[in-house]
Amino acid sequence: MGFIKDFKDFAFKGNLIDMAVGIVMGTAVGAMVKSFLDNIVMPLIAGILKVPDMSSLTHPITTITKMVDGKEVTEMALLKYGTFIQNTIDFVILAFVIFLALKVAAKMMKSSQAEAAAAPPAADIVLLTEIRDALRKR
Repeated sequence: MGFIKDFKDFAFKGNLIDMAVGIVMGTAVGAMVKSFLDNIVMPLIAGILKVPDMSSLTHPITTITKMVDGKEVTEMALLKYGTFIQNTIDFVILAFVIFLALKVAAKMMKSSQAEAAAAPPAADIVLLTEIRDALRKR
């Protein structure tokens, strides 16, 4: 029974649930940013560069000729730098969004800590302080 109790304590701790919510929210934000990049930003960049798609930006490295089913087939080895540029832009924008989210969260946590520090002490703390002071006077 100890194993099940230990697992239950682990699975339903507040930190684990907070982490799960964070992962779900992060996945949703990631999907939203990816959609923004794929459907708005990258088509604009492709339009500026006058290419149909960023992934179409390639540079041929060499030509490879091989036999397939008795026929000679020629293929190009390509350096796909457009895909790399797209992934780099995706990373930079996603990292920026995460940075902004962390800044907002840190600001909110700082303000809630300041409110907690400014809050008047609870009645039991006041009572304990009075008892301590009374015992010091003896």
